[in-house]
Amino acid sequence: MWFKNLQIYRIPAPWAISSEQLESFLAKQAFSSCSSLELQSQGWISPRDNGMLVHTVNRQMILALGTEKKLLPATVVNQVTKARAAEIEEQQGFAPGRKQLKDLKEQVTDELLPRAFSIRRTTWVWIDPVNGWLVVDASSPAKAEEVLKLLLGSVDKLQVAGLRTVHSPVTSMTDWLAADEAPHGFTVDQDTELRATGESKATVRYVRHTLEADDVRRHIAAGKQCTRLAMTWADRVSFVLTEGLAIKRIAPLDVLKEEHDTSSKNDDERFDADFLLMTGELNKLMGDVVFALGGEPAV
Repeated sequence: MWFKNLQIYRIPAPWAISSEQLESFLAKQAFSSCSSLELQSQGWISPRDNGMLVHTVNRQMILALGTEKKLLPATVVNQVTKARAAEIEEQQGFAPGRKQLKDLKEQVTDELLPRAFSIRRTTWVWIDPVNGWLVVDASSPAKAEEVLKLLLGSVDKLQVAGLRTVHSPVTSMTDWLAADEAPHGFTVDQDTELRATGESKATVRYVRHTLEADDVRRHIAAGKQCTRLAMTWADRVSFVLTEGLAIKRIAPLDVLKEEHDTSSKNDDERFDADFLLMTGELNKLMGDVVFALGGEPAV
């Protein structure tokens, strides 16, 4: 298993909380399905369906946040409410007032919720207590914040902070493109986004398109900066670095797959082997990205 997107945070290293302690903390907010009157429910679920909320391999921990959400479209609620309001108007001889409509809408919502369809999703969390990483596999900071909110509510006095670097990703990525030279250990791929800094926010995107150095420099000279850049690290992992210091669209390359064939293992062994491989490679990748961005600021 490989994370697709990394929203990266820092925790103290070495982290003093053991997997057993973390297990007991998370149990306070274990997942339970939505009640008949709930639109959404969130809680910790077992990463391996064995009842344990923390799965550990070689001191690396993986957690899973379960989210269940009921699908109750606003258009359906509004249609039923409108029909009920028409009935009430016919009975009482005048249209329902604002408060009456509000109460009616709440009543309709409560009646329809038990019949609403539910969808579930899992958000993965990797904790490296040795090197002080907390990583959420989420496409946006907002989704990662959901995880952090529940984690902060589960773990007493949890210290966590967003990753910061001396140089901003925007400045560094723009400099790499202007110089037509990637940092050591990286190569620039064919996807990028350049955005103007002025009010126009004019944007140029290259998708699976060779980046011609002269063209890119003209855009930079016109005031655009790089906000997304596809890169490959050490010929082993491809990814996209964003202006918010997220690492997205992660894909292990063939050379990595060939070095670690897990086809002969059972499901549990394959999961652990993949997780160990992923954490080992991404640990080095994140370290090299931070180094390329000037390191982390001194405290």
